Amino acid sequence: MTVEEIRSRPRPAPDPQPVPASPTEAGDHAQRNAGTELDLDWVGDVRVNTSAVERRAATMGKRRSVKKAWQAAWQLRAITCIDLTTLAGDDTPGRVRRLCAKARQPVRQEILDGLGVGDLQLRVASICVYDAMIETAVEALAGSAVPVCAVSAGFPAGLSPFEQRLEEIHRSVARGAQEIDIVVTRAHVLRGDWQALYDEIRAFRQACGEAHLKTILATGELGTLRNVARASRVAMMAGADFIKTSTGKEKVNATLPVSLIMVRAIREYEQRTGWRVGFKPAGGISTAKQAVEWLSLMKEELGDAWLRRELFRFGASSLLADLERQLEHHLTGHYSASFRHPIG
Repeated sequence: MTVEEIRSRPRPAPDPQPVPASPTEAGDHAQRNAGTELDLDWVGDVRVNTSAVERRAATMGKRRSVKKAWQAAWQLRAITCIDLTTLAGDDTPGRVRRLCAKARQPVRQEILDGLGVGDLQLRVASICVYDAMIETAVEALAGSAVPVCAVSAGFPAGLSPFEQRLEEIHRSVARGAQEIDIVVTRAHVLRGDWQALYDEIRAFRQACGEAHLKTILATGELGTLRNVARASRVAMMAGADFIKTSTGKEKVNATLPVSLIMVRAIREYEQRTGWRVGFKPAGGISTAKQAVEWLSLMKEELGDAWLRRELFRFGASSLLADLERQLEHHLTGHYSASFRHPIG
């Protein structure tokens, strides 16, 4: 994948929302995961060889090394998969507007022109905010193709009353969120109450309507890789359009071993049902080198279809700054000071 190859590809259409009747109807971009009935036998069949998973994950940074123009192309692709996020207690409308401006123009135009990709109309995948900031983000992004994503359902702990969490989803959709990141009740996983987990996510899926549902498993709080694999299967059967590692608020967030477990669950689900589910690692991914490692994981485990925003996202607040810095280095041969990339 080179810069020239990226430039030669046709421009993607804006992400459509309708749910097709089958996995093949209307093409990949229109896919929504319809979900299936809960299959407890499939959940119970999960087996994880932890040492093998850790060995495989440890090779990711060594198995695939990209340099020069190819490295710049991978970094550009990573930018298009970022859910640019601000989820701080001191968020203000001004901060959200500045972040939305960065979403519209994630890399300085002179860098893109110097790389020969100034006409790509590069953008991030979405802006991710709290419910209170949705309307500000929608207004700031008006006329762009960047959707607004809202964290919901009692984010980040998921311990508020169930009806309140459902109402929060309805409110976020009504305010203009096109994607909803929900958190699950971790206790359902830790107790092995898979029916309760399925019913909860299914209800959240219905509350989302046409908004895409990204299900946060909070993998750092699930105890074992086997629990991660089981929760991933249940979430997909319940209709999650994406499964996501973390809220970014846990002590342990996205890791390559956990990601490997989740993407293999996605592969198995597609083989069983024909439905493609997206993947979103979040928390702790802040460098261009890490971004390439995760893109390599997606390419090797799931294929090129998962190298696009329709099926892969980074949940990140600082990753964009390093990607822009690395692209500038590719162009000039020099690393700039971090203050030259203050937003993202």
